[in-house]
Amino acid sequence: MEPVGEHPIPSGPLAVRWLAYELVGPRAGATGPARVVLENAGSATWRSRGQEGVQLAYHWLDDRGNPILWDGIRSAFPAPVGPGERAELAVKLLAPMPPGRYTLAFDLVEEHRYWFEEIGSHVLEVDVDVAPRIAARRLAAAVHPGPGDEADTRAALAAQEEPLVESEPEAVAHLAAGCVPAPDWSRRVLDAHAEGFAAVGGSLEPEGGPLERRRWGKRLAAWAPGSGRNPSFQQPLLCPSLLAGLEPGEHEGLPAWDGGGPALYDGRIALRLRLRPGRPRG
Repeated sequence: MEPVGEHPIPSGPLAVRWLAYELVGPRAGATGPARVVLENAGSATWRSRGQEGVQLAYHWLDDRGNPILWDGIRSAFPAPVGPGERAELAVKLLAPMPPGRYTLAFDLVEEHRYWFEEIGSHVLEVDVDVAPRIAARRLAAAVHPGPGDEADTRAALAAQEEPLVESEPEAVAHLAAGCVPAPDWSRRVLDAHAEGFAAVGGSLEPEGGPLERRRWGKRLAAWAPGSGRNPSFQQPLLCPSLLAGLEPGEHEGLPAWDGGGPALYDGRIALRLRLRPGRPRG
């Protein structure tokens, strides 16, 4: 635990003395553990009532003190904390995106009423280096059955700007047979994962005979090339790259992710769907 030095303590019913804290390597966009030790330095008892009452929370600020992530995850006190008593709380800490240097500001809140800072209490501020979401740029690929030939997909994967790995990946791209990524696809995918996104998908353009392009073009209209970054994309991500441990579902007969975020659709992450002649699956 890192001890907290002396800091101003206001007089009155609601005041906090910060004693110590512990952080475990925050990574961009990820939730990780922390611990905070504090003392009730006021004259009123702190009481958490489920998700109401007094709670420990936090904000993330940039180097100018501007809020980047406000109103962090709440941590309730398991029992009343009377004047002069200490408490140690386990905290779920959601780190901001992208990685970089931030100030983490812990504060207490009387839910729906006020932050303790607003009534004169001191905030615990800690300078934190938030690391990239992935510890190493290691991307693997799994090729699922699809409407094209796996050989086309494998050839495109072998020609990537940033080579793929076969073991110990940080993320796995789930491609359908016939899905052909652009040469810069792996670099763009890894950049997005490092930024903090757990799931990354891009545009998908059908390629083949007129009949196949017409059929698949209608089905894939929402994923057509031409758009940019959209972390609020309303459709599933098709042929997505997922952090290791996440598993895709299926949409339009293709591997897909619709399991929540943080997720990013980026139309500049370009894939082509090279189709065999015949009717589409699904």
